[in-house]
Amino acid sequence: MAEPLILVVDDEQAIADLIEIHLLSEGYRVRKADNGEDALRLVAEDQPDLVILDIMMPGIDGLEVCREIRRERNVPILMLSAKSEDVDKILGLKTGADDYLTKPFNPLELMARVKAQLRRYLALNPASARRPEVITVGGVQIDRESRLVTKDGRDVALTPTEYDILLLLATNPGRVFSSEEIFERVWKERYFQANNTVMVHIRRLREKVEDDPSHPTLIKTVWGVGYKIED
Repeated sequence: MAEPLILVVDDEQAIADLIEIHLLSEGYRVRKADNGEDALRLVAEDQPDLVILDIMMPGIDGLEVCREIRRERNVPILMLSAKSEDVDKILGLKTGADDYLTKPFNPLELMARVKAQLRRYLALNPASARRPEVITVGGVQIDRESRLVTKDGRDVALTPTEYDILLLLATNPGRVFSSEEIFERVWKERYFQANNTVMVHIRRLREKVEDDPSHPTLIKTVWGVGYKIED
């Protein structure tokens, strides 16, 4: 079963990156947004298991994002704020937040609260934790539990990295991932310019799962943007 997906929403990149590092080290999957509009879009598209949400953001602030999420979903929301007054905490909780943490915070305390919220949420909503164990795209099947991939019933031998790239694209059908995002999600390292690592792995992956690697129909290139798999 896939690890819980956590959405981090904060317009301060340094804080968002710090949170991401700690979440990844715990094995969680992470998406990030730096504004309320993108946050709401990602909640709808990816259906995260928990949202870490900063209150003070330009445009749609965290309180309004929280209200919008609560209209449709009961996903745990942990709010962050640079303000420490009780009124801000109360206001955040009244809009539907499950927990509240004041900046600057101890990352270990944040992780403890994330784990506590996830335990409660997944225990009370077991259906939300169930994700398809076998994903089918075209003639390719991906078994998450065994990490086995087959094409038209025949086993496909993928390296761990090739498997992770394929799974990332297949679990987000229609979404375009840039080479930078694929690299940072799969390798869990910072992307650097002139890095053709992702391109090389995509080419090798296509050689194994495409009928005609020179004319791919499964893993498609969106020129100037990145790669995607259609549903």
